[in-house]
Amino acid sequence: MKKDSEVEDCCMELKKTDSEFVEFFNKFACEEVVIQTQLDTKTRWMSILATLLGCQGVDEFKIILPKALKDLTPIEIKEIIYQAVAYLGIGRVYPFLVATNVIFEQNGIKLPLENQSNTTEKTRLEKGVQAQVDIFGDGMKEFYKSGPKETVHINRWLAANCFGDYYTRNGLDYRQRELVTFCYISAQGGCEPQLTAHALANLKVGNSKEILINIVSAMIPYIGYPRSLNALNCVQNASKEFEERK
Repeated sequence: MKKDSEVEDCCMELKKTDSEFVEFFNKFACEEVVIQTQLDTKTRWMSILATLLGCQGVDEFKIILPKALKDLTPIEIKEIIYQAVAYLGIGRVYPFLVATNVIFEQNGIKLPLENQSNTTEKTRLEKGVQAQVDIFGDGMKEFYKSGPKETVHINRWLAANCFGDYYTRNGLDYRQRELVTFCYISAQGGCEPQLTAHALANLKVGNSKEILINIVSAMIPYIGYPRSLNALNCVQNASKEFEERK
């Protein structure tokens, strides 16, 4: 199988100084991982971009993005970046947004892109709640009202902002949005309860256990083994719960 080039190209500048490393790293990342995971091209690019957002790999992101543009639309890429703000915060996402705008302009992509919002200030809560219900189940219908008085506003924000402002947008469907969310959370680490919940949500919207394991496998060259193994454990736990609920 022909080597995948995105990692190989990012190591080109190291060939003179770290030739031995480049050789064995490329063999693993560009051959073994690609052959094992067998992800379709669009899913692979989406997961890599979201993973790099999660682990703060902005330099690698700049190298990957022009290649991803061959298979992803500018709108799909921007939606991956926008949604990351809900899980990573603007402080960590801002550099990626700036870098993307520069690369888009270098590739002749006119900015700003067409608006993708489907909500208004009056409808964002209602539509956000519906998105939560569609993804997680009927138990989310009243979740935005739950919790202690001093923190209930955060559950409301989860519905109106995280789901109403982001998940209801055009550009990505629920299956794709949950997949990239799984990647953000896996790559940043330390959020295993939320990762298990979103692994379960992935299963509910049609991303199978096999797909999630392949996504975790594809992450390894980018985030290493500890976070990948934690993510795999969350997938196993979510899959067990999913089967028990059937």
